[in-house]
Amino acid sequence: QVQLVESGGGLVQAGGSLRLSCAASGRIYSINAMSWYRQAPGQQRDMIAAIHKSGTTYYEDSVKGRFTISMDNAKNTVYLQMNSQKSEDTAAYYCYAKLRERTDFDCKPPDEYWGRGTQVTVSS
Repeated sequence: QVQLVESGGGLVQAGGSLRLSCAASGRIYSINAMSWYRQAPGQQRDMIAAIHKSGTTYYEDSVKGRFTISMDNAKNTVYLQMNSQKSEDTAAYYCYAKLRERTDFDCKPPDEYWGRGTQVTVSS
């Protein structure tokens, strides 16, 4: 079984910083890409940052220049460094991965996995 576990959420003042981590564990053959989504109360879940195994990154406009996504391939872990935080960054943050799970003799086709989320609250 593959699991994604987020950590690093919490309460931060506006203008402050937090770093989220998401560790993927289990029978992982390879990771294609990992992303961070966030969902505020009453809102849909939106992707805010993504990183491909090649190193290519994507950022949603509202976080460009403030957030940085990175990945440690050896640890199967993705990070989200969040700086200059604003009250509108308050949300539950979810980790997503598209990866191949290893089988006894080969690997499965790529599949999608989600973490359970970590809450980030920015006080103004």
